[in-house]
Amino acid sequence: MGALPATDTPNAYVVTASIKRAVLDTIVARQAHGVHFTGAAGDAVLSAPSAYLSDLLRDRQYRSAYQHAHAHARLRNTSAAVLLRRAWPASRTGLCAAWRQLAADLRRQPRTWVPQAERPTAWTPLLATADWMSADVRGRLAKALEAAADEAGDTSTHLAPWADRQDLARVGAGTTGLRELARASHGVDIAAPFLDNEVIRACLAVPADQRGAPGRYKPLLGEAFSGTGVVPDFVLSRVTKGGFNALSYGGLIRYAPVLRDLLGPSSRLAAAGLVTEAPITGMLRRAAAGQPTAQGALHLAVATEVWMRQMAAAPAWWEVSPRVAAA
Repeated sequence: MGALPATDTPNAYVVTASIKRAVLDTIVARQAHGVHFTGAAGDAVLSAPSAYLSDLLRDRQYRSAYQHAHAHARLRNTSAAVLLRRAWPASRTGLCAAWRQLAADLRRQPRTWVPQAERPTAWTPLLATADWMSADVRGRLAKALEAAADEAGDTSTHLAPWADRQDLARVGAGTTGLRELARASHGVDIAAPFLDNEVIRACLAVPADQRGAPGRYKPLLGEAFSGTGVVPDFVLSRVTKGGFNALSYGGLIRYAPVLRDLLGPSSRLAAAGLVTEAPITGMLRRAAAGQPTAQGALHLAVATEVWMRQMAAAPAWWEVSPRVAAA
């Protein structure tokens, strides 16, 4: 942890620091200093999550909803009916009503874990981390959600624009942490063109059902760069993207004892009631057996635990610069 720079919030790149360092090592080997261009936020602005199906249903565009669901289902080896059933609840409610329902759910017993992709589409999905919290913390989160709903009013009526904003905020915060890691360990600057304000405005001006059209992979990228020579043809012709699932499972299996200790009874998260031991142990046991696992939730928990330990070892404070805040 001492080799990682402290950031102002928990950062997801802490968990994948070794992978990022391998990339940065390659950059430095080719040139002592420089700028590394990252594709962070490319998924958020060049495509769209299938959550836009809820908006098509909300707007009673049933024919388009079925056509898109059918195409997405072929890619996911499922059925259009399954995807439309997942999309339907979010099409019948707004953001604030969804938050109030989440508050009610948090006051009940934690759910039995199923993969997030099998749960209904939601305005604010509850990850497995919500089910790992103590009853007291779940109650406090429920009150916070109700207060936020009372304050916000029903300002958001369509799911896709809301989801786009949340994805960009999350990716932007993560990229800030990656920038700190790259500067501290390698003296390399990180540039994220897809987080440029003008790029975001131009891409999000295209409706989600066109950006997320399942028949073409990131159609905006092809329309913008086909024939220019700026982006290699093999990138433009891709129909999917690589993943790190095998690597992630290998790490979970190899370091399960370390993770059990990190997130166990002596962890900062446990002391705050943000995790409890039994579900963490059960999830790591699933990973060791090669079963489906809440990888995203474990990722966030590890990143937050490391961050809390950093703060305890080297307390820091932050001041908001009016100039930076305005930017």
